[in-house]
Parts: sequence; C-alpha cells; structure tokens
Amino acid sequence: MKSLASTRTSRRQLRALLGAVWLVAGVAGLAVGNADAADAFIDRLQPANKDSGYQRDDAWVWCGSIIQGPAGRWHMFASTWTKDVAFTPNWLTNSRVVRAVADHPEGPYTYAGEVLPPRGGDYWDGKMTHNPSVMKVGDTYVLFYTGSTYDGPTPNATTPPLNRESPMRLQARANQRIGIATAPHPAGPWLRRDRPIIAPRPGQWDALLTTNPAPCLRPDGSILLLYKSTTDDRSRLQYGVALATQFDGPYERLREDPIQWNEDPKISYEDAFVWRKDDKYHVIFNDMTGRITGEDHAGGYAESANGIDWVLGQNPKAYSRTVRWSDGTSTIQGSLERPQLILQNGHPTHLVCATADGPGGFSRASHTWNIVIPLAPED
Repeated sequence: MKSLASTRTSRRQLRALLGAVWLVAGVAGLAVGNADAADAFIDRLQPANKDSGYQRDDAWVWCGSIIQGPAGRWHMFASTWTKDVAFTPNWLTNSRVVRAVADHPEGPYTYAGEVLPPRGGDYWDGKMTHNPSVMKVGDTYVLFYTGSTYDGPTPNATTPPLNRESPMRLQARANQRIGIATAPHPAGPWLRRDRPIIAPRPGQWDALLTTNPAPCLRPDGSILLLYKSTTDDRSRLQYGVALATQFDGPYERLREDPIQWNEDPKISYEDAFVWRKDDKYHVIFNDMTGRITGEDHAGGYAESANGIDWVLGQNPKAYSRTVRWSDGTSTIQGSLERPQLILQNGHPTHLVCATADGPGGFSRASHTWNIVIPLAPED
C-alpha cells in the first residue's frame, strides 16, 4: 500500500501534468508565471453550502465583500435593488450597498441595514452605489465602492423599462466613479466623501469611467488600487493600476496603459480582487470572454512581484461556473462573478461570489445571490 505522502505527491504530479497539457492546448501564447499548477487556486475550492452567503427573495443581490467585526461577527457588504425592476440595466440606476451579518463566515447572512443609500442626484454617488470592497486600515474600516448619478427619477415598476441605449442608462454608466466611505465599526456610522478618488482621463484608454475597485493594503500602509475602465466606444474592459500613500488618496497611476496579458484584442476582464502574500501580489478576476481560462465568465488568476507588471499563473483558471455543493450535487451557474476573498491573518479562507440561476445572461435569471465557497488550507 502506498504511503499518504507518496499518494499526495502522485496526485500533485498528475495535476501538474494535466495543467501543463491544458495550457498548451487551450491558451498557447499567453504570458504565464512560474506557479506550480498543483498549487493552483482552483484546487483549493471545496463544496459550498446551498444556504451559504446572502439571499433575498424580494431583491436582486450582487457584489458581496466580507470582513470580521471586533465582536467576532461577520459582516457582508452587498449590492441590492428591488425586483420590481429588471436586474439589467437597472443595476446601474437602482443598486445600493447594504450590510448583512452572520455568526460564521459562510453565513447564512441576515439583512442589517442600508450602508450607502441614495443621497440626491447632485452628489457624484447620489443615485447608485455598487461594487463594495471592504478592508480595515488601522482602526478604520474603509469601504471602496462605485457610485453614479443621473438625471430624472429612479426607475420603478411604473416607469418605462430601460434598455442598453436608454439615455438614463448611458448617463448612469458614464458617470460611474470609485469612491470610499469610512467608519469606526462595520455597523457605522459611515462617512462618505463628496468626491471620487480616481477619475477617467479624456482621450486615454480609461476615458469613460472608473469602477470595480480592487484595493490592496501594503505593509507600509499605502493602498495599491486596481480599477476597471474602458474607452469611449466601450469596446473592451480592462484594469489600470494606481497607488496612494493613504486610503484617502490622492491616487496616482503607476502605469499609463492597462494590464494586458497579450495582444489578443478579444480579451475582456473585470471584477478583480487583489491580495498580497509571500512578498507577491495575487489577483483573481472574471474572464468575460473565456480567452484566458477557456470558459466564458470563469475566474482568472495572475500574480505580480510589484503590483504593476502582471503575469498569468501557470494554471490561470481560478474557478469554474460549475459549483460543487455540500449535498453532493453540482450545478453550472448562469453567472458566477464578482470574486472576493475572506482573508484571515492574510490567508484566503473563503471565496465569495455573486451568482445567478438560469441558463446564463442576466435577463434570463430569476434569482441572484452571494455564495461563500470554503477553501482548503494552503500547503
């Protein structure tokens, strides 16, 4: 009989061989790092409980970011809006950030209140808040988020439905900016800023908007920030890199161009989450076109020595839309996006994703929620 150690070694070697074959066959030409495929992020995913995370029957739920509070309870910051309007494009006009609480990181989470409600169209974030990403800096809880504003009343069940070319939808999209709110406790009170922390640049690759913040606290207290943007023609979603010596800013760009994995013009990605471990930066993100992972809207993985120059992991697939459940079943989710991590003592212990039922596409989903997937301990 083989020893446990030799069996584990054999499995690791097999996974490494399969990862190498997959890379050659599926993503030839992509720049990749030197991470051992056997240690790939995807190998750590464990079955999730179907009741995990945050779910509501009366509202669309998206964008979950979780942190542990001083009393040991877990706090999820999420985006929600009522189901009397469609998921899309009304997330752009109706979303607001709320807080939910649980006794365990997996949940289930219970609604605790609004965090960033509407505050008037004259504010940059007065009509919509979305994309929360929470961290603690010293004694302060810092919530990065996307906000927007637009002309006219907030859509509801009695107003004409929006479509992709509706003027209100286009205005709300173009007005998206990244900002922060701060509080002494996850329960608040939350202080919002009257200006965003990073703005688009006319005529550049990031001319249209700034959104989907991915902050990372560095050992010296500075904040590395990845932000999503696109050109005026909205042809491709990519990430830029900025840095601030403190969370309030100012944020200065560290590179003029976006992060690009190669010259493939069809690569489009969003929903980044960045963390630092072993003197290296790591990022997971949503591979929208499947050009990196081989699966549309699966999770990608990359790493960087300095936070500026990034390469894909040797196995760049961080997760699949196929989710394994703790009851022994598995499903292909219609969506599995907005990946975030729960970090405990600097180590990722859970993957948090926004997900949807249905065959794919938000217009065909009837239910969306945030799930929490446990991760096996790191080797």
